[in-house]
Amino acid sequence: MLRSSIFSLFRQRSIPISLVSIVSFNQLSSISKPTHFRSSINLDNLSSEYFYHSPFSQSYSQKSMASDSSAQPKSVHDFVVKDARGNDVDLSIYKGKVLLIVNVASQCGLTNSNYTELTELYEKYKDQGFEILAFPCNQFGNQEPGSNEEIVQFACTRFKAEYPIFDKVEVNGGNTAPIYKFLKSSKGGFLGSDIKWNFSKFLVDKDGNVVDRYAPTTSPKSIEKDVKKLLGIA
Repeated sequence: MLRSSIFSLFRQRSIPISLVSIVSFNQLSSISKPTHFRSSINLDNLSSEYFYHSPFSQSYSQKSMASDSSAQPKSVHDFVVKDARGNDVDLSIYKGKVLLIVNVASQCGLTNSNYTELTELYEKYKDQGFEILAFPCNQFGNQEPGSNEEIVQFACTRFKAEYPIFDKVEVNGGNTAPIYKFLKSSKGGFLGSDIKWNFSKFLVDKDGNVVDRYAPTTSPKSIEKDVKKLLGIA
């Protein structure tokens, strides 16, 4: 009866039956009631201890760590982001293309010049393997307050933007989008890796490697020579 009560107790607590082997049944023979067993051994602590020290949990933990390690992103192509409508976009679709990734804003002093030159650069090289990925961000002076729909309409109507505009993201702080964590870790900026303002730019090669980073005040037109080099254009 005692043994069956103990097994029942462990099943109720969702503790592996093999854990019972930790406790000697000779020691338990002096216990008259399951409630005494419960009060004598803290099952919460025991469960936790078993989880972290059992051979099964160690192998599982090692496997998880190995999986996490192998899953570490190695290029921009390893990420999935959201488009402006909330749909997943696997960035591996851009393999073989040169990318310029920009955090954009609609009400910034840099908006007109950057959007205008981005459109010009895109029109010039889009058929040669160049793509611009625009990520709206409202972290700098609240200068991108609109909805995704409003942002897309603004860029496409006023600046004829034909390149993809994605879901609004955060580029600094605790809620930084994973893609931006990767970009910043790949290329740190002046006085730290944080994005300094709207229209910071990252240039990515055909293999998804971040090869350069540009300040918000760097005009898209001045990046043209670097884009051509990655495209293999003389």
